[in-house]
This record gives sequence, C-alpha cells and structure tokens, in this order.
Amino acid sequence: MSRTAVITAGTGGIGLETALGLAQAGYVVTVVGRDAGRGARAVERITAAHPARPARFLTADLASLDQVRELAETIAAGHATSGEPLTVLVNNVGAMFAERQQVDGVEASFVVNHLSPYLLTELLLPTLTAGAPSRIVNVTSGAVGVAKRVFDAVEPPGGYYGFHRYGRAKLANLAYTLDLAKRLDGTGVSVFAADPGGAATRMTDGTLVPRTVSPALRLLWPLVRRRFERSTAGTASAAARSSVTAATDPALSGRTGLVIGPRAHPVAPPRAATDPRIAAAVRRLSEIHAPTAVGGPHDAA
Repeated sequence: MSRTAVITAGTGGIGLETALGLAQAGYVVTVVGRDAGRGARAVERITAAHPARPARFLTADLASLDQVRELAETIAAGHATSGEPLTVLVNNVGAMFAERQQVDGVEASFVVNHLSPYLLTELLLPTLTAGAPSRIVNVTSGAVGVAKRVFDAVEPPGGYYGFHRYGRAKLANLAYTLDLAKRLDGTGVSVFAADPGGAATRMTDGTLVPRTVSPALRLLWPLVRRRFERSTAGTASAAARSSVTAATDPALSGRTGLVIGPRAHPVAPPRAATDPRIAAAVRRLSEIHAPTAVGGPHDAA
C-alpha cells in the first residue's frame, strides 16, 4: 500500500523541496497551495522526477479557516474512499506581514502561522490515527526567540512589528506541537517540529526593512540587517532537510515531541515552548478562534 504525504504551501520554496524529498523517499505526495498554475508546475516537476508516483495538487487558501476545513474534508474523504493511509502531514505554511492585517477579524500572522496548521491537524487526526504509524511535522522558526510570551489574547499589547508577530505565532504553534505530542503519545502518531534555518524564499521578500522589527532593534539596524541576510542566504533544498528528516527518518520511529534543527538532528526546544502555561493559553485561543466543530465557540478575545 502506498505511503502518502500532504505538504501545505508545497508549490514552491521549502515546501516544494520538501515534497520532492518525500517523493524521493517513496511517498505519493499531495501539495497544497492557492495558485493552480504554481500547483500544476509543482506536480509536473515532482512527477517528472518520480513518474511511478504521480503527485497531486489541492487548491486552498490557507489564510481562510473555512477553506482549511474544506481541505481537511477533501483529504479525509479521499483517504476513506481509496483506503490509502495518510502517512505524513507537513504543515509548511508560513507568512510574514510587514503591516497589520486581519482575516475574518483575527490578526493575519496568527491565523496563517498557527491557527491554520492547528485546525488542519486537528481535523485530520482521525485520518492520521487510522493510518498509523504516521507523522505530523510542523515547520517552526528561529524567530520564536524574539516573541512576546503572553497569550491572553491573539494580539499582544504594544505596536505591530511583523517579524515579532511572526515569531510569536510560530511560538504558539511550537508550543501546540510539543503539547500535541504528549496528547498523542501511544496512538502511533508521532509529532515533530522542523526548524529549516534560513533560506531565500518568497516569504523572506520584504522582511529586510526596519518597520518589521521593534524600535529597539531599529537602533541596531545595520547589525540586524546583516544577521537577517545571513539567516536567509541558504537554499530552499537545504532548508527542507529538517522537514524531510522529521517525516521519513527511520531512526525517529517510535519517537515524538522532538524539534529537528537545521542540521537535521534533534535540538533542544526554546524553554517558552515547553511551558505548560503557554501551551494551555495557546490551546484556549486556538479552540476559541479555530473551533473544530462548525458553529463552535468564537469570540474576539
């Protein structure tokens, strides 16, 4: 029976390189993206390299939680019909916004970087459990180190600085990832975070501007800019190694709750991501703003 993998934001950059790596490892891959043209080109490239395992494409705007729900229904129904297990889910989606934006009344960075992968994962847990042994891989970022660690509400107090909001949303998702690993221990579903390090991708475009960081860091802008440039100088293929390793490495069989670092080896998670108080606060916000049941609780906390 085929081993299958779903990769969100898999039509370009790190996501596409992850899809290529999984296809090379013997998986039938489905890439998810919002652009059908990019999706067709990605499928063509993956399939050309591995014609025995044709790739698939599903359209979804992962900034829309309604479309995330529809995507989950499509994936679950497809596996129920085919009988193929869902072996791997890679939540690769990520976005940074230079200016504050909202999606359905919720700050966009929190939606895309945390609520979207959270909701897709939760909705696909029955399918992943049925296909066990299976793996969930959530892509994290070194930007969690500049994150505010208060999760009383979706948006923290203070001004909007895109890089810091991105890091905070990624911290929320990392705390969720490690908490989920504990929750699923013994089910046959392993949960990992993958830190790609840095790469020059479409997402990094526009990040090298002072307004994306706090005023304190702007005072050190030449140093900050050089660090940004170094951290985004790698290739997408190198950055995908951590996700591919987390998804496929036999040495990780039976293990869970690990962060796979840029060198494709386990690394210690940031302390904040292991704080049970942060995990509980993130879980509360997630359940409020991305309820898994239609018509579930929702407010503007």
